[in-house]
This record gives sequence, C-alpha cells and structure tokens, in this order.
Amino acid sequence: MHESMKQGVNEVAKVITLGEIMLRLKAPGREKFMQSQLFEATFGGGEANVAVSLANFGMDAAFVTVLPDNDIADACIRELRGFGVDTSLINRGPGRLGIYYLEAGSVQRPSKVIYDRSGSSISIADPGSFDWDTVFKDADWFHITGITPAISATAGRLAIDSVTAAYDQGIKVSCDFNFRNKLWKYGRKATEVMPEIVRHVNVGIANEEDCQKALGIGIDADVHGGRLDTGKYEDLTNRVMAEYPNLEYMAVTLRESENADINGWRACLNDGKRFYLSTKYEMTHIIDRVGGGDSFAGGLIYGLRTYADPEEALEFAVAASCLKHTISGDFNRVSVKDVETLMKGDGSGRVQR
Repeated sequence: MHESMKQGVNEVAKVITLGEIMLRLKAPGREKFMQSQLFEATFGGGEANVAVSLANFGMDAAFVTVLPDNDIADACIRELRGFGVDTSLINRGPGRLGIYYLEAGSVQRPSKVIYDRSGSSISIADPGSFDWDTVFKDADWFHITGITPAISATAGRLAIDSVTAAYDQGIKVSCDFNFRNKLWKYGRKATEVMPEIVRHVNVGIANEEDCQKALGIGIDADVHGGRLDTGKYEDLTNRVMAEYPNLEYMAVTLRESENADINGWRACLNDGKRFYLSTKYEMTHIIDRVGGGDSFAGGLIYGLRTYADPEEALEFAVAASCLKHTISGDFNRVSVKDVETLMKGDGSGRVQR
C-alpha cells in the first residue's frame, strides 16, 4: 500500500512531527552546574528540533505536542513560529512544561543532562484526545522518536497510536530510535515497546547503540573505544531490516568520540539493495553536540524527499548534522545552501564576502 520512496522526489512535503519540547537550562559556556548563578534559557526537544530543521530547509513542517497554558509555553510557541514551524496543531492542557538541564563538557569531562519532565503536559495527555484525521490531513510524512514512548505509559500509547494511524493512512513514517536510559522508568522496557512502533516505520534512524537498546538487535562493537569498525554496520542494518521488512531505509549515525571537543562523524544507510557509507568529518572545537542526531534526522528526511540518489540524501544529512555541532542550542540554524556548500567540499570556514 505504500508507494515506493525510492524514486527521488522534489516536491515540498508536509511533515508532521510529534513529541515533547522542553525548556532547556544550560550552564553558561563550559561551566559546571551552579558554578555561577546563571542559566541560559532556550527550548528544545527531539521532534521539535527536526521540525525546525525542515522549516529552515523550506519544507512545510508542523509540530504536534501538548503544552500548558502559561507564558513560558506561549514563548515556546513563538520561538517555533519564528522558524516557520506550523504550531496550529499544538494542544493546551494540564501539567507543566518539561525542563532539561545541560552542562557542556570539555576535553575529557563529558556533558551532563538532567531531566525534570515528570508530569509534563504531553506525558499525562490522553492519547484518545488526538484526532489523527485532523493531525494528518494533507500530510505525507510523519516523524517521531523513541523518546516520546519513554516518558510515560500514556505517552507510549500515544506514540503507538500515532505511528499506526499514519502508517495505515499511507503516510511515510520515520523514527529515530533514540534510546534514553534515564527515561524508561514507568515499568516497561524499551524492547517491549519500540518493536511495536518500528513495525509501522518506513525509515529507521539510530546511533551505534540504539538498535541494541531499543530492539535487542546488536553487534559486537566497542562504541566507547574511539574508533568504530564500520564494516559491522552493514550486518547490523541488514539484520534490522530482515526483522522489520516494512523498513525501506535503515540509517545509523557513527560517532567516534575522542573527547568532548573532538569527534569523528559519519553515517551509513541501507536501502535493502545497497549499503552506503558517508563522508567522514573530523569535528574539533565542538560548540554543542546536543541535537546532532535530530539534525541528521531532519537532513535525511529532506534528502530522501529531494534527491533521487539515496547516497546524496545521506551526504546531505551528515553534512547538516556536522554543521549543527558548530551551533549553540538544540536547533540547527542552517540553510540548504549552507549544507550543500559543505557537501561540495568547502569546509574551509573562510569568510564569505
């Protein structure tokens, strides 16, 4: 029933993303928590980050969530609208705006994230309150992550209902598996919930560990050793696609972390016919790696909708996420031109006059 994605299309797609957006409170610069009396307040969250990337790339992107009816939530909506994201499908309800605290790492000191999102509006929302016919009207792509089903039992039901409705309507579904160990605390394991979601997904996205943690499909690889054996990921993606034949594409980001400031960055993509391995970027003096995976997801959605060649779509996604590491905040604030310039090999950083 699903028209093949593998033709390469150029029309602008209406993409719906669903999940939680939070207030992000970051210690200034590379300071530790409470080293000073300040926090930098912005907003961010996996699916919202993807919507912002797509809007910046000129796509029609809408973000769906539930927010409380207060001034901070109003500011959050204004921020999304400022990027051109459609916020008309956001519901207002009881609960609170979730918060996450970020301490940026440096050299051998890792970054730290503390979540404060229990009782957030999206985590307590009734899954039955969403009218999927309205949400998916005129949409042809739906994106979600493994973060949403991790935050609560009701959010898990919401995630399953949403992908089922989208898939049944013939809408392309992408999912970033995004395993978050700190969030799966309500009694169900990721491996009990995520397979039901992934059975309704056309495009799977993961990092080196997500397939193991979310689906129970792993490889013998040391993801903390600095250098990754890329050859093993063809086997991994083949195994995931064999287990979930609904997947048309399976992408895995490959981060080689020398320390908090120096990472190697590339990704691979399996379309069931070929295994593609992208250009590798050596990233030094990283500004902010939070949201890097989301920027890859946004880039891949754009790439698969724009380029006829899956390899070119992969290169766009990797270049977009490479650039995100130079930008503070969750959101990737780059244009298609910025990304395509890097894709063509211009990473010199010379002033453009």
